Amino acid sequence: MTYKQLKEDFVSGLSGGEVSEINYVTAIGPVAIVLWSVLQSRQSFFAAPSRPLSLVVDFLLNVVCPLLAITLYADSPLLLAGCVLGPAALVYALPAARSPPLASRRKKPKLSPPQKKENNKKKDDDAPSSTQLPLLPPKPFLTTYRGSMLVLTCLAILAVDFRLFPRRFAKVETWGTSLMDVGVGSFVFSAGLVAARPVLKERAEAEANRGTTATATTTLLRRLLQSMRHALPLLLLGVVRLVSVKGLDYNEHVTEYGVHWNFFFTLGFLPPFVALAQQPLLRLAPRRSGGGAAALLALLIAVAYQVALESTGLKAYVLTAPRAGGWFAMNREGVCSFWGYLAIFLAGQDTGMYVLPRAQGRAKPGGGGGSRKNNQYPLLLTLAAWTAVWSALYVVHTNPVWGAGLDVSRRLANLPYVLWIAAFNTAQLLAMSVIDAVFFPSASPSAAPLPEPAAADAEREAYEAATSPVLRAFNRNGLAVFLAANLLTGLVNLTVPTLDVGPAATMAILVGYAAVLTAAAVALDRWDVSIKL
Repeated sequence: MTYKQLKEDFVSGLSGGEVSEINYVTAIGPVAIVLWSVLQSRQSFFAAPSRPLSLVVDFLLNVVCPLLAITLYADSPLLLAGCVLGPAALVYALPAARSPPLASRRKKPKLSPPQKKENNKKKDDDAPSSTQLPLLPPKPFLTTYRGSMLVLTCLAILAVDFRLFPRRFAKVETWGTSLMDVGVGSFVFSAGLVAARPVLKERAEAEANRGTTATATTTLLRRLLQSMRHALPLLLLGVVRLVSVKGLDYNEHVTEYGVHWNFFFTLGFLPPFVALAQQPLLRLAPRRSGGGAAALLALLIAVAYQVALESTGLKAYVLTAPRAGGWFAMNREGVCSFWGYLAIFLAGQDTGMYVLPRAQGRAKPGGGGGSRKNNQYPLLLTLAAWTAVWSALYVVHTNPVWGAGLDVSRRLANLPYVLWIAAFNTAQLLAMSVIDAVFFPSASPSAAPLPEPAAADAEREAYEAATSPVLRAFNRNGLAVFLAANLLTGLVNLTVPTLDVGPAATMAILVGYAAVLTAAAVALDRWDVSIKL
């Protein structure tokens, strides 16, 4: 047997593990954020400008801790969580620093001279104020959620090739749940979440331009063109990956997506399909800032797809049909699972509809930290409610005793998989938002009665004080970092016999790989570079 066949067998025929264990392992991310938040809120440890020591600690907490959870502490994630929470409790018990870098340290607005008051008022009437607060402000818990998800995904795609990474965490063959399965779905859910931004902006424009002659057809064409602009680079990356894998004779797991299909193709085809679905969504809820319509469409697609799997021969065809039936037969997993990923993307977009907009709690003019303290509670309640809804639907459809007894399949991206991914990610968002509410209550952007001088700058400072520089850097260039992680993973596999590497050497390679990715992401962020793919 060749080494290539050994590597393919190493990631084939797996059945995964328990959902509870996956939850324990992934909980290390929020637990590490707790310690980071305690150090920042109580001791200003990561206050700008960043010091080398604070950046190293940030890397250890938000990158190395998740790496330990999926390798050395894979069998005892709760022990690792305790090792992180212990120092957090100790630091919290210490006296707080005198000048914490929180949003309560507001800069006093500069007032215009009295003689220029009328001129300033006239200028404000003619043009939008430069201090106008953005409709969709950056939120610390969203950056933390997306950054943590990307870090864990990038770590797993290389770690899976080493024996130190438990086989129950690798992607399952057909039925079951695993850490990497939830990572794939979470990547799509996160992409859907940020895809709610253009929809929300479009609604705001429609409200502002009510009564104009713009037609729905014009809006749909503009949306399709914008979606294709985002899709083409992803499709190109899919072609590049396909050519490189075939040309280098790189080991591949054909039953994952098919002979030619890959994850970049799935990501690339999602925006145009979602753009077509947005028109009826806007008609269903034209004036609502919250979600609901996209979640309903996600459920309809997932249920219809599940019915097709169960009531026709589609499931048997996807799982057992020979490859020698043309292009569709060779790539049936990627084509058919696309409908499940479309449902996940829409569920993420629905979440973005109520997570992304500015909180509607009203801040006091020139308010300090306490004035915005309660505006996070409605969002927390909404996230808790949706977490309960998605979790309940998942349990009802998978329970073998009193439920439908359906099995999760990432390969099919069936209904239970869609529900699991939606429940997991809303729970992660809830955890991150609770941490923000506890340690950085003043960092949540709220709706101010009037544009305040320097309000936008104050919000930006509060946001940066409440977010990890490492996670912020990963989030800013997420897709570029993910592409770099794929390239580095291929380079390591082509140069290192990963199946023969011992635990110590494995950890050295993985930590070095993580350090290179982190350094690249932080450097791009420091240079104010955003690579849009």
